[in-house]
Amino acid sequence: MVVPGMCQLASAALRHVEPVIVLEQLGNTLFETALQMVVKDRSVNASSTEAEQQKVMTDFYLTYNLLIRFVPILPSLLLARLSDRGWRRAPVVVPLSGYLLSRLLLLLVVLVRLPLEVMFGAAALFGITGGFSAFWPGVMTLVSLRSSAAERSKVMMRVELLYGGAGLVASLVSGHLFQLYTSSLGNGTILLIVSTLLHLLSLCLAAFLLQVKYVSQEEPEENRSLLSPTSHNAPVVEGPARINKLNVALLFTAAFLYDFAVGGAISLLGPFVLKAPLSWTAVQLGYGNAAGCGIFFTSFVGAVVFRRFASDETIILIGMVSFAFGIYLMTFTTTTAMFYIARSFNLFALIPMPTIRSLLSQHVPASSWGTALTFLQMTLKIAGIIYIPVFTSVYQKSLDWLPGMVFLLASIITVCAMIPISILGCRTAKGKHYKSIQEDPGSLNQ
Repeated sequence: MVVPGMCQLASAALRHVEPVIVLEQLGNTLFETALQMVVKDRSVNASSTEAEQQKVMTDFYLTYNLLIRFVPILPSLLLARLSDRGWRRAPVVVPLSGYLLSRLLLLLVVLVRLPLEVMFGAAALFGITGGFSAFWPGVMTLVSLRSSAAERSKVMMRVELLYGGAGLVASLVSGHLFQLYTSSLGNGTILLIVSTLLHLLSLCLAAFLLQVKYVSQEEPEENRSLLSPTSHNAPVVEGPARINKLNVALLFTAAFLYDFAVGGAISLLGPFVLKAPLSWTAVQLGYGNAAGCGIFFTSFVGAVVFRRFASDETIILIGMVSFAFGIYLMTFTTTTAMFYIARSFNLFALIPMPTIRSLLSQHVPASSWGTALTFLQMTLKIAGIIYIPVFTSVYQKSLDWLPGMVFLLASIITVCAMIPISILGCRTAKGKHYKSIQEDPGSLNQ
């Protein structure tokens, strides 16, 4: 009876979204390491000096990242509409097909020695299927539907933790897999084959086994303070009866600025560590990526601990301070040891975004969660369209006198992102105080 019971548990687990997330992140992390090393190798062959190599690499990523962020905008919105009309799995299944096809194209680039520009077509294909901007809101919508409002933030952070754990494992082995080769298969081929198989398995799970679960979404008493002060007598419904547009705007502004800073800095961290004085190998690159994935764990633990005595707004600010200080230290990094010291201060840098998503889901009706979360993801895409050329230009122009200038810029922008969250925290606290007065008018005379 033990064996059938274990089989039932395994079957039930495979019907959740978590195995899909793990497999996707395992495959994606292996792909990212492979792409970075392939781009580095091609840039070395195409240029004679390190400055020229850096320009070739950053120019490639400029176009590639713009395509990845711009092309998915319309497909993501269409998939979000399908999700809100009952097709909840569509924003998960369709993007996974794009993941698989784009990984196959990089495998062909390595095997057949196709031009690196083929990856621009892979990026466009990835975007047409919705990309990450459709996949992640789709995942978060499924997670939101199966969790109560009181537990939603913790559940979302748990998913982020799982995502980071998969990335950590894949990062640790990615550099070693890249170096595996045979007489007929060059460096990176085995790594890409494994990545492609993982994406294929993830797509099969999402298409044939994934199920959508729902729980009651009655609005708890403590969340009504998120409504405007005049709506304290609103009936209990799925989500708030009235949307406080200013609070939503503050959340979107903070998310835009923070993603602008984080995305801009991290997008150039790869080229930064591959050049002198660091000059990392594939194995060192994998370990560096693993350090970044480890932040998922520390952010999850930090969120759980801080939530016991701090509000969501305060927790977001803690995460932003963590990133701002760590990335500031990265400005002056010249050794591998200094790199890891700087990254160690980013312990809670991943707390803000899932917490912002959780707060946003408490501001809109449950029937619109898919659209709201996708519009937030689109806001982050717009941020990417702007920060990619801005940070790339700053990096190329400051390469000779301060290569870490982009990290200093990211630190300053992160401080700016703390302003709207601080305002939101004050508004939320004022709303709670107003509500307590309405419930106990006699307290004014005490």
